[in-house]
Amino acid sequence: MTRVLVTNDDGIDAPGLHALARAAVAADHEVIVAAPARQSSGASASIVAAEEDGRIAVERRELTGLDGVPGFAVRGGPGLIALIAAHGAFGEPADVVLSGVNHGANVGRAILHSGTVGAALTGGLNGAWGIAISLDVGMHPEHFHWDAAAEVALSLLPFLVERPRGTVINVNVPNTPGSRGIREAGLAPFGIVQTTLSERGEHHLRLAVEDLPNVPEPGTDAAYLADGWVTVSGLDPVSHVPLGYPESPASTPPASTSPASTQ
Repeated sequence: MTRVLVTNDDGIDAPGLHALARAAVAADHEVIVAAPARQSSGASASIVAAEEDGRIAVERRELTGLDGVPGFAVRGGPGLIALIAAHGAFGEPADVVLSGVNHGANVGRAILHSGTVGAALTGGLNGAWGIAISLDVGMHPEHFHWDAAAEVALSLLPFLVERPRGTVINVNVPNTPGSRGIREAGLAPFGIVQTTLSERGEHHLRLAVEDLPNVPEPGTDAAYLADGWVTVSGLDPVSHVPLGYPESPASTPPASTSPASTQ
């Protein structure tokens, strides 16, 4: 039995979170649910929390259809939740962090901003396996296939745990009862939606999300997802990239001196 933390960035009441937790329970894993008390989309891997006297508010929750599963609403984002879980906030640290099922796709390099991805990466950074799972609901969905996305995530878990601890994958699922299959894919240059400044007032700004006008680059996660495939992309929590920065000449350390004594 694998100990699994289920979290998200859409909040403790999100249907995708509950579907993912139910799928993990049905697969006979030991499940803990801990999610933001409120919507935290776009939180990335932020560890900022609503604190009072240095305390992070955590409320125990009973979740419908998840009898016996410990549930916690946290006044903080998903990255923070994955971090404090790794330090024993909800009992023994989890072996796997399942983050989602997110309301909307997380593809391309724009996943940098995703709280769903941020939680999985934070779990990986702290020694767990991580899956960020998102459902491509589009802008105006009529139906939500949360259970289909959750089942995909759990089906990939045996593949994931054959990899070294700390391995993290980002998974996107079409909003359909089934898919064409699963494709490993690189990240698109950006994504399939963009955030724009829609309103500028004297004392406020408003952002909006809209579809990108261009066709996704072939062979990327955005393109495969648009063609009806489940996409899987490997992510590194922290990756060192050699820069080739020129070394500075070695400098001679100054000679040590003793303070002059006074008589």
